[in-house]
Amino acid sequence: MHYLIIGGSSGIGQQLAKQLSKSGSQVIATYNRNKPTAEEPNIRFEHLDVLEETPSMDFLPDELAGIVYCPGSINLRPFERIKPADFETDYKLQVIGAIEVIQSVLPRLKKSENASIVLFSTVAVQSGLPFHTQVAASKGALEGLTKALAAEYAPKIRVNCIAPSLIDTPLAASLLNNEQKKEANALRHPLKRIGTTEDIANMAAFLLSAQASWITGQIFHVDGGMSSLKS
Repeated sequence: MHYLIIGGSSGIGQQLAKQLSKSGSQVIATYNRNKPTAEEPNIRFEHLDVLEETPSMDFLPDELAGIVYCPGSINLRPFERIKPADFETDYKLQVIGAIEVIQSVLPRLKKSENASIVLFSTVAVQSGLPFHTQVAASKGALEGLTKALAAEYAPKIRVNCIAPSLIDTPLAASLLNNEQKKEANALRHPLKRIGTTEDIANMAAFLLSAQASWITGQIFHVDGGMSSLKS
């Protein structure tokens, strides 16, 4: 089976690509700035800028078993300091980018017997956190997109979304760049630790698999309990 991971050269996407490749799946992982420095078994890296007007997908096989869209941003600022253009930039990267990629690969997904799309939201959509308006606005749109796509393409294509809390990735480096920040952020979660790329990749791999064949239109809060429990 072939899987496409948009943003598969670092963080969660990279971890997921490695997990899928170890199970014998063929992975096409795209990168923009983070060019891979070494080859990985069963993983083929392709350059793709999702902010281009029309992303080219000529490098894909005729059939895809699943697609995972990972690009995102974490811009935490007071609402009054965020310009409308900043919201537009996030929306284009996280929502319009996902829409264009999904539309371009739909014919390939429709050829699969167990096609799956996995998107990513954030705990901030469910919980409402201060200084998260920019990220929550675009990720909230992705949650709506998830449910609408799941309804439209059932039963042929399953669509689900993972909403993590803070994960130890390069994207979150500025929030976890010393031990004090790591400890403070860990204590905010009922499970008292920061999430790992493995935590999220495990859920994504499950949602792509046949084991999740009766699951669609769901938002999974893999967040150390933050969205539903009081620490």
